[in-house]
Amino acid sequence: MKELKSAILMFITFSIICGGIYPLAVTGVAYILFPGEAKGSFMTDTSGKVTGSSLLGQPFSAPEYFWPRPSASTDFGYNPMGSGGSNSGPTNPDYLKTVGDRIKTLRATGIAGPIPSELVQASASGLDPHISPEAVRLQIPRVAKARGISPQELSAVVANFTSDRQFGFLGEPRVNVLELNLRLNTLNKR
Repeated sequence: MKELKSAILMFITFSIICGGIYPLAVTGVAYILFPGEAKGSFMTDTSGKVTGSSLLGQPFSAPEYFWPRPSASTDFGYNPMGSGGSNSGPTNPDYLKTVGDRIKTLRATGIAGPIPSELVQASASGLDPHISPEAVRLQIPRVAKARGISPQELSAVVANFTSDRQFGFLGEPRVNVLELNLRLNTLNKR
């Protein structure tokens, strides 16, 4: 009986520490040191309406926007509640058809030559907010035409939203598609 009382007391103690005190302490530190990230890194449009998080991919399919990496999350796409990869292998017929359809869609917009894999293959999470500068450059002619601006002007905007490697050596250069597309909404359209 003594061991049972000790076990119950330890269970209650560790539940309070690990389930209450520790999460509150970590959340408090996060709010102090990283307030934007702790609140979800929400992004707003020009009217102040929250349009998404800079940490999560968002769906864009209109020609006047840069298209993100495809999502594999649930049937609705870009759903953080059902994130995850498709788990389909490279020889799966459904996977090959999906990738082939995405390639046809990109080719129909005028993209020629090699297509970066992130434009046709979903990531493991299905919610990546970034694509490579190469994937963005391939889309510049389509977006510039749809917006009625010069490709050179659009390239300058893209350059401002291209992030280098972290600390100069971690990761690869990248562009946050949501941030870039929200900036495009402030440019003059046709």
